[in-house]
Amino acid sequence: MRLILSRKGFDSSAGGCPSPWFADGRAYALPIPDARSRLRYRDIEHQGVNVGDLVAGLTGDPGRRDAGAHLDPDLIADDYPRQQGWRPLLGQTGTAQSHLRNQGVGEGDLFLFFGLFRAAEQSTDGWRFVRGAKPFHGLWGWLQIGAVVGVDELAPDAWPWVRYHPHLQQATDRNNTLYLAAERLRLPGLDTDIAGAGTFTRMQPQHRLTAPQAPSPTHWRLPRAFFPGPEQTPLSYHYNRDRWHLADDHCDLRCAARGQEFVLDTTAYPGVQAWLAELLT
Repeated sequence: MRLILSRKGFDSSAGGCPSPWFADGRAYALPIPDARSRLRYRDIEHQGVNVGDLVAGLTGDPGRRDAGAHLDPDLIADDYPRQQGWRPLLGQTGTAQSHLRNQGVGEGDLFLFFGLFRAAEQSTDGWRFVRGAKPFHGLWGWLQIGAVVGVDELAPDAWPWVRYHPHLQQATDRNNTLYLAAERLRLPGLDTDIAGAGTFTRMQPQHRLTAPQAPSPTHWRLPRAFFPGPEQTPLSYHYNRDRWHLADDHCDLRCAARGQEFVLDTTAYPGVQAWLAELLT
């Protein structure tokens, strides 16, 4: 099974700020802006919070309520009205999809989504970031691949429920691909009753990627099992072993600033498989 650490949600270049991490431990990865999308931020409601209000407050731009939202990956059924047959899914295209294809990513492989977060709070004036709180990278959701479908391969009347998705509003691109979630999560040697896609209820310490007191969100602290030994292929985009440092009970990684999809073949990393089972079950 391949693990894909997939960067999704607002950051300094896509959206202009981090996504919010709330005082009760919940986190919400804000969909990035997309002028072609049929969805508007004001159309999305997350756990009683209008995402248009959230984006307007955190960016300081009230006009963002009516801007197009790239709701992708789309993992939470209650966030938007659905047609019958809806399934959680992810779209990918361009060079990021080429990388996934070249890495052999397919059915049964597992996306773990991470993003840039910062503590946020609601004031009398709306949503804002907590003064002095530092941004960090954290894991917020997962999707195990149940099927891979090229957008250009979809018949015009196939899957009416998927027509809202932003990847169906894009120009023709042979790389434009949908990843549909599996019904149930299956890990090496372990079948579960857990949904094949979802989000973590609370962002706990085990979901945090950025090391404590790190000077930058891209300075990660990972379980020791991720450290690439001499005969192991490192996480993609991180082949330079100078990026890695091994400690007694963990490893540190200077995460690549560019790239959306970082792929690791866990067949050679049984410790990572054990970590995934502990994280997700």
